[in-house]
Amino acid sequence: MAVTTLGRQGGKVATTVTVVAVSSGRTYTVKSGKRISLPAGQYIAMADISESTKDGFGIDTLGAKVVKVAGSTSVTLDARKGKAVKVGLDAPADVIGPPRISAQVCAASVSDMPSAYSVGAWNDAGSLYVIPNSSKLLQFGYLAQWSGDDSYIAVKKTTGIPATPGGTFKRANMATVRFSVRGGTQMARQNGVALQARPKTDDCTSDLMAEVHADSVPYSATAHVTPGTWQPRDDVYASNGDHVSGGFPKVRTLKAGQSVTQPFGRAVWGPLHYLPTVWQKSVYFVPEGLIGDPDVGVTATDPTKETVVLSKGGTTVKKKTLTNWGNSGAEFSARIGSAGWYRLTVDAQRHRPGITFPAGMLSSRVTLDWYFKADPAKSAVAPVFLTRFLPSGLNTRNQAAPSSTTTVNVSAVRGSQNPDTKFTKVTAKSVKVWSSADGGKTWKAATVKRSGSAWQATVRNPASGAVALRSEVKDAAGNRSVQTVYRAYAIG
Repeated sequence: MAVTTLGRQGGKVATTVTVVAVSSGRTYTVKSGKRISLPAGQYIAMADISESTKDGFGIDTLGAKVVKVAGSTSVTLDARKGKAVKVGLDAPADVIGPPRISAQVCAASVSDMPSAYSVGAWNDAGSLYVIPNSSKLLQFGYLAQWSGDDSYIAVKKTTGIPATPGGTFKRANMATVRFSVRGGTQMARQNGVALQARPKTDDCTSDLMAEVHADSVPYSATAHVTPGTWQPRDDVYASNGDHVSGGFPKVRTLKAGQSVTQPFGRAVWGPLHYLPTVWQKSVYFVPEGLIGDPDVGVTATDPTKETVVLSKGGTTVKKKTLTNWGNSGAEFSARIGSAGWYRLTVDAQRHRPGITFPAGMLSSRVTLDWYFKADPAKSAVAPVFLTRFLPSGLNTRNQAAPSSTTTVNVSAVRGSQNPDTKFTKVTAKSVKVWSSADGGKTWKAATVKRSGSAWQATVRNPASGAVALRSEVKDAAGNRSVQTVYRAYAIG
């Protein structure tokens, strides 16, 4: 089979063609005009025909055809048959210029992941075209974004490629996502937030993304979106342009008129996921997720360098220094020979070679001190906890007022673990909290009271500097979890 691609003026345009076998989903790529040998069967040939106009602007035309291959077959995708993707919005006066459109043509019938078999393009409205095709073997999806003081984002998909691609949308029928991006906790100050389409059933709009805002933190930004399922996203960039962090919080299902807030960068960053486990007569610990944004979860943890020590009765069983920068497989394991009480300590600091951390970065160091009973003959997750601190009343730079009082919500949690190990329910019997204004040299006990399933600690703040937080969680059996976050939040 050979595929010829013609531009909007009728001349041949060189491009790369994606060919998908309908029966198997096998994908081939071939240069336009070049012949490719294929087994007999039904195929979808699709391409983005990209051209430059005389005035230097680009034009994209997406096209696809369903083809039966038997012997020598020739196919032409003709951009002259393309129709402009026209989208409308009752936009406010601050919106200037045409919307930006990201679009895809997909092989809908190949699997339950049509977006995996697609060609796409993005361009301004008026410069993006698609060739109509009524075949139900195809899908068409697009995301349109209008930019002003706020962003306005619309997403739509169709079975087949319609003769008049596009649509009209009203602000009154949209939902609102407000981003609140705080400063001080990230490894760099440049942060971008975005929204990705995440339909419950994968289709040709899946993962189409709109960049909502990018700037130095702190800042806020607002996006209005068509109802549906959306994935918020944040990305942190160093001054040299390197992507250093970011992640994906929970997917949001939004209805017309609904308004939600998505925070990023709130203090306190700390351990999010992994607990020590006993497995195959050894104590294991995975040093990932030690310093991360709790509003995002394990997809937004920063790389760390940590020293891990396992001891029993004051005698060191094993000590190891690890780094998970560029090594997602780093782990600590130590063979244990008898049942008894063990102590596992972790001292972790952020570690990212090649960048300079911002001055005054918060949550720069975290320590964990777990004391638990373990039996080498019984595989289980250690009966210990992680603590999550959430101070209230901080400003957008994660600062409390000098000489004020801060209420810190404290949760004792247990993350999900290796499915091969037993995960028992453990109940916290007591929770204590301390604060330090001198980097951990001295500590003051905070008043702690139970609040539903969590606790509240009242912390008296110093006149300047930063506050470290320490917790101790015990259960009825004597297992103990001590966690410290240095520079948990600042004073300003």
